[in-house]
Amino acid sequence: MTDTPVRTDRRGHVLEVTLDRPKANAIDMRTSQIMGEVFTEFRDDPDLRVAIVTGGGEKFFCAGWDLKAAAEGDPVDAYYGKGGFGGLQELRGLNKPVVSAVNGICCGGGLELALSADIILAADHASFALPEIRSGTVADAASVKLPKRIPYHIAMEMLFTGRWLDAEEAARWGFVNHIYPADQLLAKAREMADLLASGPPLVYAAIKEIVREAEDMKFQDAMNKITKSQFETVETLYRSEDQLEGSKAFAEGRDPVWKGR
Repeated sequence: MTDTPVRTDRRGHVLEVTLDRPKANAIDMRTSQIMGEVFTEFRDDPDLRVAIVTGGGEKFFCAGWDLKAAAEGDPVDAYYGKGGFGGLQELRGLNKPVVSAVNGICCGGGLELALSADIILAADHASFALPEIRSGTVADAASVKLPKRIPYHIAMEMLFTGRWLDAEEAARWGFVNHIYPADQLLAKAREMADLLASGPPLVYAAIKEIVREAEDMKFQDAMNKITKSQFETVETLYRSEDQLEGSKAFAEGRDPVWKGR
C-alpha cells in the first residue's frame, strides 16, 4: 500500500502490517477502518498464514486513540471498521497467528492492539500503560482483557492509576513473551512468524477457536463440545489432507508438508 497510514508487506506466507502515522502512530477513525480491511483480507487469504503488527519509527508502537482527531470531530462511538478499533480485537473468525512487535511506547488503545495478538515481542526500550483514566475515559477492551492475562491487582493498578511498566516488568507479569534489543526486534519477529508459517495452519485454526470459545466455559463443557464435533475448525482438521500428511510424515521419518487443506 502507498499513501496510507498502514503499510503492508507480504513475505511468503507472512503479512507484515506497520502502523505509520508520525509522530505517535495514534489511530483515528480512518486508520482503524483501513486496519480492519487489512486484517480482514489477511483472515480471508488462504495463502497468508501469520501476521506481524508493528509501528513505524523507533519511538512509538502505538499511542492509541487519536485524541486530536477526537477533538476535531471523530466521535468516541464512531464506526471504527471491521474488527473494531485497530482492526483486530473484534474481528470474528481470525484463526491465524498474529505477532505483535512492540517497538516503543505502547499505551491506551495501542496496548489493546498489542493484546489482540497471540504473541507479544518487545524492544528493550518499550513501555506500556493505560492512561485513559487521566483523560476521563475508560480503557474498555483492556478492562475486559487485561485482568484475564495478568494478576488482577496489577491490572487494576494499571487501569486505576495509568502507571507505566517497562518491558522487563511487562514480561515479568506475563503479557510480553520475549524482549530484544531494538535493532533485533523485527528480525526476531520475522523468525517467529516464519516458524509459525512453517507449521500446520489447520491446527492453529483449531487451537485459536478452542481457546477463544472455551474462555468462559467449564473444562468439561469445552471437552464435550470437542467430542461432539461442535468446533468447526477441529472437524475440518480431522477430515483434512494435512491430518493424514502429519501421520504419514511421522511414520516415514520426514518433515510434513502442510497445505492447509
